[in-house]
Amino acid sequence: MSFLDCMSCGFGAVILFFMIINSHVNATTENENAELMAETSRLEIEVLEGRKNLALKRNTLQKLKTETEDADSQIAQIIALIQELQAELDKYDNQTLAKIERVEKLQSDIKSLEDEVRRLLAIKADQDAAGEQIRTFKGEGNRQYLTGLKLGGERTLILVDRSASMLADDVVDVIRRRTLPLEDQLRSRKWRQVIATVDWLTAQFRPDDLYQIYMFNNVAEPVVRGTEGVWLEADDGVQLNEAIRVLRRTPPANGTNMHSAFEVAKSLKPQPDNIILIVDGMPTMEAATTDKNVVSGGERLNIFYRAARQLPPGIPVNVMLFPMRGDFEAPISFWSLALTTRGSFMTVSRDWP
Repeated sequence: MSFLDCMSCGFGAVILFFMIINSHVNATTENENAELMAETSRLEIEVLEGRKNLALKRNTLQKLKTETEDADSQIAQIIALIQELQAELDKYDNQTLAKIERVEKLQSDIKSLEDEVRRLLAIKADQDAAGEQIRTFKGEGNRQYLTGLKLGGERTLILVDRSASMLADDVVDVIRRRTLPLEDQLRSRKWRQVIATVDWLTAQFRPDDLYQIYMFNNVAEPVVRGTEGVWLEADDGVQLNEAIRVLRRTPPANGTNMHSAFEVAKSLKPQPDNIILIVDGMPTMEAATTDKNVVSGGERLNIFYRAARQLPPGIPVNVMLFPMRGDFEAPISFWSLALTTRGSFMTVSRDWP
């Protein structure tokens, strides 16, 4: 072969080799470019998505900012309204408190005026009552009151127990005192208290009242002699004073005959509409005389029940009991009598009237 042929063959081989390499390079470059393009497209898409999300977030942030500003504005308005309402409420509270204080002061003034009116009315009533009283009575310690005793009625009968038991509060002292001289018996504390009670009762009579006072032991007799079965007029102060003087001069003696006392209520015409019974215990006899030296508690109770049946119906019996020690039947029995007749019952304290 000639040199030219060799050179041509070499040059052709070089060209062939170059073409092969170029072909391989182009294929590789095209593959790499395709991957780079794909990566670029993906990145561009992500960038677009990021921009889109950024725009959305910016819009959302702007919206939130706007809403926050609106909320702040509304909050400020609400706070201002609350402050305004609070100021108005404080104003009303102050006005209300002032009104309440004024109302309380007015109520206090009204109560004071009402108390003053009641006090003046009480003074006027006392003055009116004092002007109508026939007699006056002043008790120790100014205890001129009695709760529950019914003093009303146009015809009042006062029955005063003057049996020997009215000398003292227990049997032993009664036995001892009934042997004393008459003056000492009349000074017995219990009997003087009974007389003071009658004195107080008569001081409560109205001028137009009628009354009668009987004392009883084994028999019943009027305190004012010669007035049996007759109603006395309360406006006769001299006669009332005489009745009290007679009681002060009459000592307690003998037993207790309650039959004779209750028969007086039947004998008076017209009958009394109020009975005041001053007594210290259960009866011991039912006639003027008796042959019994000792009467049991059961017998005394039966005598009391039989005597109570002598009372006319419909007349209240108000009992003032000066209790004897050991006479346990007396309080319940006389309370029952007062309750049955729609009267009242009380035990008299040592410092009354």
